Amino acid sequence: MKKVLILALALGATSTFAQKGKWVKLFDGKTTNGWHSWHSAEVKGWHVMNGVLMTHGGSGDLVTDKEYENFELEFDFKAAPKGNSGVIYKVIEKPEFGATYTSGPEYQIIDDKGYPSPIKDTQKTAANYDMQPANDLNIVKPAGQWNKGKIIVKDGHVEHWLNGEKVVEYEYGSTDWIAMVAKSKFANWEYANAHAKGKIALQDHGDMVSFRNMRIREL
Repeated sequence: MKKVLILALALGATSTFAQKGKWVKLFDGKTTNGWHSWHSAEVKGWHVMNGVLMTHGGSGDLVTDKEYENFELEFDFKAAPKGNSGVIYKVIEKPEFGATYTSGPEYQIIDDKGYPSPIKDTQKTAANYDMQPANDLNIVKPAGQWNKGKIIVKDGHVEHWLNGEKVVEYEYGSTDWIAMVAKSKFANWEYANAHAKGKIALQDHGDMVSFRNMRIREL
């Protein structure tokens, strides 16, 4: 009887883990269900067209209704020529925070070649924005073409992937990370306080940006 009970508990634990790790569409290709505009109960400006979630700019950031801690997120993205955007995670949505990027790290999206102002490597596509550059700056497809992005967060270990290659890796909240933050513009923001979970945001930097095939699984 004891062996049967242990086996049943083990099977139950395996089943629970499998369910937790199931892929879920973060964008269903038809609606903005599961999302809202930053500091709003509704979606403003962002719209769906031919299976693509997009903004023409000036709509404000779009934020998930749900918070995530450990997860794997996959998405296709397309920046407009001269455009700028990003996917921000661990976002804390509180009235005292004026922008999504003040509390969470950012997977940068930008027109690397055609952006109208000079940008550093830490501000180019797939970078851990303003902290770490992507380790391969040549695999991004030009603005106006689709790229494949991926973000993995597991117990403080974070990875950024671009078009099938891991390009950024860091330990969130580590002593090295704290030292980097202290030298950055984030030093006095909530960003500097490592926290377990938060929402995911799509940044509207005033330019057209498009997303599709967004799915997530909790780890």
